[in-house]
Amino acid sequence: MKLLKTIQDGDFSNDFKIREASRAVLIDENGLVPILFVSKFKYHKLPGGGIEKGEDNIQALQREIKEEVGSDIKVSGEIGKIIEFRSEWNLKQTSYCYLGKILSKGDQKLEPDEIEEKYELLWVTLDEAIELVKKDKPENYEGKFIQERDLLFLVTTKQII
Repeated sequence: MKLLKTIQDGDFSNDFKIREASRAVLIDENGLVPILFVSKFKYHKLPGGGIEKGEDNIQALQREIKEEVGSDIKVSGEIGKIIEFRSEWNLKQTSYCYLGKILSKGDQKLEPDEIEEKYELLWVTLDEAIELVKKDKPENYEGKFIQERDLLFLVTTKQII
């Protein structure tokens, strides 16, 4: 998968935690894209999350989308990957982003931390998603990384489709 960018905010030791995640820009039958508003910290994010032991990227993505969006999906292509070095957490995270279609819609099954952070599911056009993420002013450390990462994934998607 093509590396789109490396985001780094400081110096790192060689002893950082490694996390891999799958994310997606998905389109439904009406041309709308699901995006999550993390209302506790005032930013939007693409659905997706960490790859668990025994999962490949697509299995993790399908599980995360089922939880966060309540949908079954079909992956149709790759958007790219972004590597983040978060110095405050001594973390290297690689996010793999895919393009896909929504096959069905159901109910979200959010994790306790997602409920606590007040995730709200929105269905918007790709252009609206780009504008929402651009205008965000995240109120936490992680949100600033997510904003930069997901904005690039959304803009790259617009160039692909």
